[in-house]
Amino acid sequence: MKTILIIEDDISILEGLKDNLEFEGYQVITETSGKRGLKLATEKDIGLLLLDIMLPGLNGYEICRTIKKENPELPIIMLTARGSEMDKVSGLDTGADDYITKPFSLPELLARIRAAFRRTTDEPAAPEYYLFGNVRIDFVKLQAHVGGHEVSLSPKEFAILEYLIRHEGKAIHRHDLLNEVWGYKAMPTTRTVDNFIMDLRKKLEENPSKPKHFLSIRGIGYRFLSLRQK
Repeated sequence: MKTILIIEDDISILEGLKDNLEFEGYQVITETSGKRGLKLATEKDIGLLLLDIMLPGLNGYEICRTIKKENPELPIIMLTARGSEMDKVSGLDTGADDYITKPFSLPELLARIRAAFRRTTDEPAAPEYYLFGNVRIDFVKLQAHVGGHEVSLSPKEFAILEYLIRHEGKAIHRHDLLNEVWGYKAMPTTRTVDNFIMDLRKKLEENPSKPKHFLSIRGIGYRFLSLRQK
């Protein structure tokens, strides 16, 4: 079980985050004081730190800088009520891996946490070629063929397809696709993901209305299945 330390002095935010992260299956440690939080971060075996900037005793910038000197591999996501570019830059300059500005949506934060954990583990390599059904994908030349006939896919469609293939069989959250394919600073909505998946079904599925490869998971996102013999 992955352990997350939250250092946040707003009790309502702290308790809300703790409850939701535990519901997602994480083990959660919490602290409201900067100094005590830094002590916990150095003594406990944690996998990720959610760190508020404005803290009593020791601010988030100082904590982040200290931790990164001792444990540079620990993912740190900074929580800030500030919105200026300089505050974000300052946080990243101290070594933070990511930042999110309050108020934030829980799905977005969860997606960023999952992305941070993925960056610290081995990701499956992107394939150069891939076959499923009557589809052949060439990720080097960015070409797709269905039944021997070339089908035009956009760069974003190739990127979505590559991500789904690398995580075949797994439930993929819409927010994960948004963050991994479009990036954190982009402004598309989850509806954008739905539209792209519908287009991929139309282009690559034998029967788009009854997809076999690009499956919907209600309330979450999608799962890709190649249906190839293992």
